[in-house]
Amino acid sequence: MKIAVVILNWNGKNLLEQFLPSVVEYSKEAAIYVADNASTDDSIEFIKSEYPSVKIIQNKDNDGFAGGYNDALKHVEENILCLLNSDIEVTKNWLQPILNTFGKEPNTAIIQPKILDFKQKDYFEYAGAGGGFIDKYGYPYCRGRIFNTLEKDIGQYNDTIDIFWASGACFFIKKEIFNELNGFDTSFFAHMEEIDLCWRAKNSGYAIKYIGTSTVFHVGGATLKNTNPKKTYLNFRNSLFALTKNANGTIFDKILVRLILDGVAGIKFLFEFKPLHTLSIIKAHFSFYKNLRDLLQKRKSFKNKVKYYQKTSIVIDYFVNRKTNYNSL
Repeated sequence: MKIAVVILNWNGKNLLEQFLPSVVEYSKEAAIYVADNASTDDSIEFIKSEYPSVKIIQNKDNDGFAGGYNDALKHVEENILCLLNSDIEVTKNWLQPILNTFGKEPNTAIIQPKILDFKQKDYFEYAGAGGGFIDKYGYPYCRGRIFNTLEKDIGQYNDTIDIFWASGACFFIKKEIFNELNGFDTSFFAHMEEIDLCWRAKNSGYAIKYIGTSTVFHVGGATLKNTNPKKTYLNFRNSLFALTKNANGTIFDKILVRLILDGVAGIKFLFEFKPLHTLSIIKAHFSFYKNLRDLLQKRKSFKNKVKYYQKTSIVIDYFVNRKTNYNSL
């Protein structure tokens, strides 16, 4: 197997200066690429000057995470792809457990390592933590992170298990399966497109794994912070997109429940004096209705839809039953 580590960059010279050294030092098994989304800073000049061994792919436009990777990966020949955020520090031997698993398990399509917080290295990080799951209504959660509650890493997730989704912050996938699934859905632009891709992989019969013996540290929010209303918009809209496209069973009852739960979230933002986030949820729903016909057409492309959830409502478990730790669910 040949592996490529592909870092998507947009005006991220400062992040490349800080985090590219660990990738180069600890990824001797891999070809390293930076896929640049039409940056206007001097990212490209920096890479050419300081890291001539790193291959550069220059996208013509900034088409976000989804479109950026779809365009860039056409130019990558290696059969294992690691899509790596530019704000991640990797660790010694981080690739070996991943390659070993891909080598032994032909049905495993996607893998995520343990993702810890760069700023608090003994805590899990929001984006992926110890492996992702989803509830009946399309709300994602992780081992080690439920909504905004993060667990301390005490070795509780140093295992290897099947998960439902892997984080796009550090996302390993076989190239042939990425191509088979037609890559990311570019209508997502950014956020939760990896959940949609994982969902389609599950519906196609593939396995997704979390490997806790491989560790990376993620800054998180380096491109778009949690406090940014645009992130709220994309997360609420895109989770509705993924749910409608991929969930098994009838879909309109799930959408109705989502309307209610998202409405409660909007009211909660108002009480927290965050009206722009409430407005973002409203905009997310209008965008969802506008795209509903196309989403239902995409839904028809997968006839086999597997049961996808362990928990009926992570919202009720967390906000009503006060279950803030994965092992308490």
